[in-house]
Amino acid sequence: MPDAARRGAPVEGVSACWRTADYAASLSSSSAPTRAAYVADVDQFLQWAGRGGCTGPDRLDRRVLRRYLASLDTRGFAPTSIARKAAALRSYVRFLRRAGVIDDDPGASLRTPKGSARLPRVVRADDAAAMLDDVATGVRDAAPDPVDLAVVVRDLAVLELLYGAGLRVAECCGLRLGDLDLDRRLVTVLGKGAKVRRVPVGEPACRAVADWLARGRPVLAGPDTPPDVVFVNGRGRALTPRDARRAFERHRLPDGRVLHPHALRHAYATHLLEGGADLRAVQELLGHADLATTQIYTHVTRDRLRAVHDSTHPRA
Repeated sequence: MPDAARRGAPVEGVSACWRTADYAASLSSSSAPTRAAYVADVDQFLQWAGRGGCTGPDRLDRRVLRRYLASLDTRGFAPTSIARKAAALRSYVRFLRRAGVIDDDPGASLRTPKGSARLPRVVRADDAAAMLDDVATGVRDAAPDPVDLAVVVRDLAVLELLYGAGLRVAECCGLRLGDLDLDRRLVTVLGKGAKVRRVPVGEPACRAVADWLARGRPVLAGPDTPPDVVFVNGRGRALTPRDARRAFERHRLPDGRVLHPHALRHAYATHLLEGGADLRAVQELLGHADLATTQIYTHVTRDRLRAVHDSTHPRA
């Protein structure tokens, strides 16, 4: 993505009348990844529109938007990617309408292809426990090298939080020391859309985080380490989602599979529902704005219960 787009500044070749910098500023309540994605998507559209002769907002209409989405389909973009780009366009056109740049909103009724409703593959509770137990064993058996030990201690704390509190990877990496209340077993999370929620944390995760803060973080922290960041990488900088993903490559499931980081969040939600948790409570714990997003886990749970029934009941 061009640096100018990342900053929300006008991109070379795009007329200032499109108000891209103002649009980027209007996204201040969205998370940084969402802002970056939306600005990049809008820039991509405007470059395409300019090549096609739509050189200003006065020429923007629903036909242009539909042609653009059709071109993405022709170029082989996945339905989910097209849907995200369409969401960015709808957001942008609404901004133009609110700012008085255009009189009507041609994106209001814009329809997009829906991706296949793929259910997340959920880790079994015993497999998740076995993986975490294996990492805990690695902490006890780690080589005496303090850096190697600190990395394993950090990995255990990160994995325990992802599974024990259902955090998104970015949320875990963004934790600050003031967000932790280990005595009361609570963590304050800054989620998508800058929404804040407080999540209870299990005892194993609290122990792992306390151990990391006591004998892991002091080893890896350096002069460039932000003073209040919870997790740091081997260079003493704030842990990134990419750093966190490497922990899953180092610590695999018992069958050797490498988990996607989001898989532990899926497992957290599904195992709560299987244990009898209320759907609304799980929605709050996950930080979902829409209950429909949480309901996918009810389908996963029903599928698993049906499989158990079919494999164990004598008259299944």
